[in-house]
Amino acid sequence: MRPDDKCSSEVQKRKEAARKKSLGELGELFAIKALVDNKYDKIRNLNDDHMNEAFADLSCEKNGTKYVISVKARNMFQINGKLNTRYNLGSKVYEKARMAESKYAAIPCWMAIQFDMHHYSVYFGAIKELDGSKAIPINKCSRKEVGVIIVDNKRHYFDFDFYKNKIYRC
Repeated sequence: MRPDDKCSSEVQKRKEAARKKSLGELGELFAIKALVDNKYDKIRNLNDDHMNEAFADLSCEKNGTKYVISVKARNMFQINGKLNTRYNLGSKVYEKARMAESKYAAIPCWMAIQFDMHHYSVYFGAIKELDGSKAIPINKCSRKEVGVIIVDNKRHYFDFDFYKNKIYRC
């Protein structure tokens, strides 16, 4: 393939990276909205101060308790059509969470934003609830076994086509 071919693997990688980054940013916006709607205050996007903070994307407070939150936004379904049941928090998540807990004097938490073409849900919980797992078990969240549901299958009104998982064909 020529380097300028629109179907080159490099172009496909850039498109996929842009899609994932944009989905992550969308997830952070929906996370902030969910926090506001659930009466959290002093909400701050930590990426505004320091891009790619080691663990957390957001900080907030509720009833005098401080939280630092890692936000993970994903498609509800994998590219093969199966339910996306686990959202990876990344390597060294517990070490990074401890650093964020110390830095911000806050409870390290996660928020999982699950999108489909027309709806979304938001799950919220403390890192300690994951019992050493490096992934958020979305299937358990939806059954209310882990974390809490702060938005349940709510309608969104944007064109989700860009964000859905894709197979690039030439």
